[in-house]
Amino acid sequence: MRSTPRPGAVSSTVRRGLVAAAVLALGSTAAVATATSASAAVSCKVTYSASEWQGGMSANLTIQNLGDALNGWTLAFTFPNSSQKVSQGWSGNWSQSGSNVTVTAMDWNKSLSTGGSTSIGFNGTWSGSNPAPTDFKINGVSCNGTPQSPSPSPSASPSPRVSPSASPSPRVSPSASPSPRVSPSASPSPSASPSSSPQPPGTHVDNPYSGATGYVNPDWSASAKSEPGGSRVANISTAVWLDRIAAISSGSAGNNSMGLRDHLDEAVAQDAANGSAPLTIQVVIYDLPNRDCSALASNGELKIAQNGLARYKSEYIDVIAGIMADSKYSNLRIVTVIEPDSLPNLITNVNAFQACQEAQSSGAYVQGVQYALNKLHAIKNVYTYVDAAHHAWLGWDNNFQPMVNLFYQVATGTTAGVNSIDGFIVNTANFGATVEPYFTINTMVNGQSVRQSHWVDWNWYVDEQSFSVALRNALVAKGFPNTLGMLIDTSRNGWGGSARPSGASTSTNVDTFVNESRVDRRIHAGNWCNQSGAGMGERPRANPAAGLDAYVWIKPPGESDGSSSAIDNDEGKGFDRMCDPTYGGNSLNGNNPSGALAGAPVSGHWFSAQFQQLMQNAYPPLS
Repeated sequence: MRSTPRPGAVSSTVRRGLVAAAVLALGSTAAVATATSASAAVSCKVTYSASEWQGGMSANLTIQNLGDALNGWTLAFTFPNSSQKVSQGWSGNWSQSGSNVTVTAMDWNKSLSTGGSTSIGFNGTWSGSNPAPTDFKINGVSCNGTPQSPSPSPSASPSPRVSPSASPSPRVSPSASPSPRVSPSASPSPSASPSSSPQPPGTHVDNPYSGATGYVNPDWSASAKSEPGGSRVANISTAVWLDRIAAISSGSAGNNSMGLRDHLDEAVAQDAANGSAPLTIQVVIYDLPNRDCSALASNGELKIAQNGLARYKSEYIDVIAGIMADSKYSNLRIVTVIEPDSLPNLITNVNAFQACQEAQSSGAYVQGVQYALNKLHAIKNVYTYVDAAHHAWLGWDNNFQPMVNLFYQVATGTTAGVNSIDGFIVNTANFGATVEPYFTINTMVNGQSVRQSHWVDWNWYVDEQSFSVALRNALVAKGFPNTLGMLIDTSRNGWGGSARPSGASTSTNVDTFVNESRVDRRIHAGNWCNQSGAGMGERPRANPAAGLDAYVWIKPPGESDGSSSAIDNDEGKGFDRMCDPTYGGNSLNGNNPSGALAGAPVSGHWFSAQFQQLMQNAYPPLS
């Protein structure tokens, strides 16, 4: 059953007043320590780096064990300025007394083998000045000495390193002033140019979409063809969603009966029929324990408290990787979209949802994603794109930089480091416009920035393309390679039809101007379920802009986001009121109506009325 993810909880408190403070890079400090006892040598290195804005900061610390294996650690340090405070910490148990900060390990990251490391971090506040701390101690030993060889290991094997996590806290208090960042209109650093000569089959190329044809999913194609006018889009490439363990062998929701091996076999056949052009098939990896921890419509089968992470690894990822590694599929370009909505939920929804708290405190999301990356990246013809939510989820400063930090920490905790990720994808199964053609974030209306409108709400981005370009630039600046590519899911963000504006508004009122000019016609940018008035967007194509690998259709148009009312099912999917057209909303969408279509089935099942509307409102229009 192909369910679709909840595209995100939007923290959109209106801020009234432009802020002129700039983001400052504190750089990093590192300290090394060694101590010796009769039984063990403690030797450590702590690296501290942070970004700050006026009155606030987001810091990351990496603890590296240079001595004997540790089975438990406590980090202590002192802030140089008494005004510096930790407001929210992650990947450890944080406490502060005066200027003294103490962090103890959690169960899943307490074991550090020799050479092993783990990353932790916090959001904080300050006034006056914000100097970096330097006097770090691990288990009471100052990290300021010269590392030495650890003492001989005992006969017992040291505890294995547990994959590190960096699960940042939700967006800080709305009263904190966000710092402006570099204009998203700035030119991105381009990805490497596609090779001018054909690559041998099975070669891992920079852009798996360049020069390739796309796999046509026979299940989805048949559903599309059954609809009046559906043959116009039935041969467009859409993704295969693996949203439960059983889907690997027997298909996903509704009438979708093909398992992963069935799809790959069909892809081989399509590849043979296409001639010399390579074929790209897209597979969504989507079954983390406590999946979609902030939603109900697409909850999953695995639970952290019920051995879900171990099952995810052994029964889900290992099986998928084993199939994809079959040599008969080696000529295919297999693109995997890694766990929609997982890591972004750790940025914004930990405080509000118990399931998200459990995902963060257990490290299940981070460890699960790292495990998937390790297994899938090891297969030469498999490409990994990690989900990065969308502009109306992560476009505020207090979400944007912590998300960049978390992506980096997750990647550096894998075997291949930052090279384990080929790229990131935005707008998965969401409705945000690829480009708003009639205004940008720099547009002024009668002396007011469009950021001051209720729709933009002090976000730094108005569409997915400006957001994806800025996110890519920030990730490359953080340490990802310049070959990093971005994908935008354009399957349902066309917003054509009679409601689409034909030009910029002439109004001098900033709210009226934005509302009359925007092509995204949702009631609120936080609305995510079966949106009324939506249309199919740009057709899939490679290299649509510098830094972008492709526009893609990851969400198969016509497959529901969630049921309009409670429907019993055996797929573990609940009823979310954001899919109810009578719902008046909540704080996550500004208490606005949900904008959802009536009569929707359970997520992933075919929704004929929605498919017809998506075709009717397609932009560019269907011929």
